[in-house]
Order: sequence, then C-alpha cells, then structure tokens
Amino acid sequence: MARRYDSRTTTFSPEGRLYQVEYAMEAINLAGSTVGVLAQDGVVLAGEKKTTSKLLDMAKQHEKLFQIDDTTFCAVAGITSDANILINKLRLTAQQHVYTYGEPMPVEQLVTSICDMKQGYTQFGGLRPFGVSFLIAGFDKAHKFQLYHTDPSGNFSGWKAYAIGINNNTAQQIMRQDWKEDMKCQEALDLAAKVLQKTMDTANPNAEKLEFGICQRLESGQVKFRMLKESEINKLMADNAPKEGEDGAGESAAAASA
Repeated sequence: MARRYDSRTTTFSPEGRLYQVEYAMEAINLAGSTVGVLAQDGVVLAGEKKTTSKLLDMAKQHEKLFQIDDTTFCAVAGITSDANILINKLRLTAQQHVYTYGEPMPVEQLVTSICDMKQGYTQFGGLRPFGVSFLIAGFDKAHKFQLYHTDPSGNFSGWKAYAIGINNNTAQQIMRQDWKEDMKCQEALDLAAKVLQKTMDTANPNAEKLEFGICQRLESGQVKFRMLKESEINKLMADNAPKEGEDGAGESAAAASA
C-alpha cells in the first residue's frame, strides 16, 4: 500500500501519512551520533564525524558543528549538503535581526524561522524535504541557555538533553538516567562524552572522529561559543572511558580482540 503513496511529498496515504517525510526522518537515524546537553551555566553539543582522514584539513572542514552567531551554534545529523543551505539561511536570518533591531535574535525565534522553511518543503509539489535534523543551542537574555531539536517535517521541540543519529535510543536512555537539573558545563561535557562512548561503533573514540562545542558564561559574565581543541577532546574521552568491569569496557575489549 505504501508504494502507491510514497512517490510524492504532498500526497497523503489513506492512514494520513506523508511517506516521503517519514523516509527523510529515517535518513537521520543512519547519521553519526549527535548529542546535546543543557547545563546551568552553558550548553554542550557533540557529534561523531563519519568522514575521517589524516589528509583532511581540519581547519577548513566541519561535518557536525557549525556556528550561527556569537552565542548560537548547531549540530547536524543527516545530509550535510542540505544542512549547508539551512545553516546559511540561519546565519543570514540572525544577522538581519541584529541589523534591524540592534540586538541578537532570540533562539526560539531563530529555530521557528528555519522550521517554517523546512515545513514549506513538505507542502508544495516538486520539492524534496530537507534530509537533515538540527540540535540548535544558544543563549538569549529572556530564556538564558536553550537547546532545541528540529526534524525534516518542520517540527521543533525544546530539550534539557537530546540525541539524534545512530543509536539515539540508547543515548537518550543514558541521559534520562544521568542528567541533573543543577549540572555545570564540565558535568555536561562528561555526560556527552559518556554517551558517545556507548553509542559510537569505534572502540577508542578520539578527536579525529569527534567534534565538541560549548556555549558558556565566562567569569566576566560574557557568554561565548567555542569549539574544543583536539587535546581537550582526547582528555575528555579518556577520562570518561568505561572502567574495567563495566559493560562498555567489556564491549570495547571484545571489539578490539575481534
């Protein structure tokens, strides 16, 4: 039955489903693990890179994390070329707001603007839904630090911790158990590292395969975004590696011997 209704984005099936939009959401589940964690004094995003090579110029190449403005950034899961179009739109919208109103754009308003565009691509014939989900993290004066998830249908939702990409159910289960209301940035980084240790297919995750970004309040009171350096990522992953006797350690040892 599905085959009769899945060729066009705009055709509903008798059950009221839009199959092309659902297929776009399935594409997200095959992407590298991507996690976001909200803390009291900041917000952390981290992602697993699928394209790794020592020949890549890492200064010019980003696969998972992208800065939108000084206090807002996003993590991507899905088709990166689709994401590039939407990220450019996000950056343009944020700067147009600053130019018009003389202040940074509220995070939820920015998320709403990109979701309106995503939704339009599910409603009109001849268009394909964007095969990409975002975790958008940022800060504004009204609601402080925030974390949002968007999907190809144009829906968005606010979260305290969330995961998209491969093994996202496992990641969300760990975060439900370990996330706390009074978390600080370092604890949020540790939780993100722990989740990636459990969800990635590799036995020894390191900076070559990962990107970490954080938007946090500095001691001066200023809020800034920055990417973690390779040395910081390697130390973070080493500190949060499963200890001997834990499930993750046993799995890693088995993978290494195989």
